[in-house]
Amino acid sequence: MTEDPDVVSRRIARESLDRDDPTGWFEDLYAAAADGDAVVPWDRGTAHQLLVEWINESEPDGSGKTALIVGAGTGWDAELVVDRGYDTTAFDISPSAIETAHRNHPDSKVHYLVADLFHPPADWHGAFDLIVEIYTVQALPIALQADAIKQVTSLVAPGGTLLVIAAARPDGQPDADVQGPPWPLTRATIQSFTAPDLRLIQLEQAPSPSDPTIHRWRAEYLRD
Repeated sequence: MTEDPDVVSRRIARESLDRDDPTGWFEDLYAAAADGDAVVPWDRGTAHQLLVEWINESEPDGSGKTALIVGAGTGWDAELVVDRGYDTTAFDISPSAIETAHRNHPDSKVHYLVADLFHPPADWHGAFDLIVEIYTVQALPIALQADAIKQVTSLVAPGGTLLVIAAARPDGQPDADVQGPPWPLTRATIQSFTAPDLRLIQLEQAPSPSDPTIHRWRAEYLRD
């Protein structure tokens, strides 16, 4: 492919949004990528660097604990987490993404499955000791982000940790000026992951290693 992957993904997303299907473009993109007709821009062939850094700094011990990877994509983040000992579930709304994850990691201990963040299985509520959310909320139109955030936070178990990694945007930038995807998160949006029993315990903003003009949030929350 010679066309910019970001341009291709935005075109696929726009076609889906024009059909009033704001999440259908994930399957369209992953299916096109599986056929060699597109490249998933965020599929790095390795775990996200900010997740790697958090794992190295926190050194979590997942023995006897559960983890959930939101928007698993092709599985690289999930494989890093499962290697820390967590009983790891990783889901994506795209069947093609999950099929690719199985192909990439045929001997994986991760439970890969197709699921919809807006309609998660009932037994996931408050069930996970670690939840990793990387780029899923920002890939949704701004009007859907609050509901997506509510769903993510509802899955954190008592005493559990939520890690959110997302592109950042200035608080003063009007929503109408953001032509996604992605729709990067403001500081206020990052803070909206909190709840009376879900506290923000660490928040960092740093430039992207590949493009210093783009900043990323890394936020860690703890459920009491």
